[in-house]
Amino acid sequence: MNKMREFYQEEAVPSLTKDFGFTSVMQVPRIDKIVVNIGLGEAKDNPKVIEAAAGDIATITGQRPVLTKSRKSIANFKLRDGIVIGAKVTLRGEKMWAFADRLINVALPRVRDFRGISPNSFDGRGNYTLGLKDQLIWPEIDYDKIDKLRGMEITIVTTAQNDDQARSLLTLLGMPFKKEA
Repeated sequence: MNKMREFYQEEAVPSLTKDFGFTSVMQVPRIDKIVVNIGLGEAKDNPKVIEAAAGDIATITGQRPVLTKSRKSIANFKLRDGIVIGAKVTLRGEKMWAFADRLINVALPRVRDFRGISPNSFDGRGNYTLGLKDQLIWPEIDYDKIDKLRGMEITIVTTAQNDDQARSLLTLLGMPFKKEA
């Protein structure tokens, strides 16, 4: 079992139960899934971008990505219906816990001039979205093999009822939020 999942079950659940006064273990917020998304706007001009980005995301997550297609045509963006414009991976179970552990303990500390992540990126329902500027913070990515720096969006979906519960959960798991001034 992953050490982060073990920590969640043994220490975070009792702490959250005490803090929020939950009467059942099923009320305690938990991480439901993690979605990693890369937008590929330049893929409409260069189809090789899709393969490179899909390879990067597969290397980072350990799972093959699903290619996302545009749903409608937008003339101003030179976009047609059905063109591949992104790649995403949804992680659940052991892969999700392993990814969360690597994100918090390995990748985020490798960000240059890192002072913490914003505590305000919650959506009002307990889900947290984090944007990364490049894929080089992951140790799995070889610097010499990338063709271009690409950002990614990581969404942590929780079962929390509100942002305060989700913030407490992620803080207990070690998410490095900035201290508010």
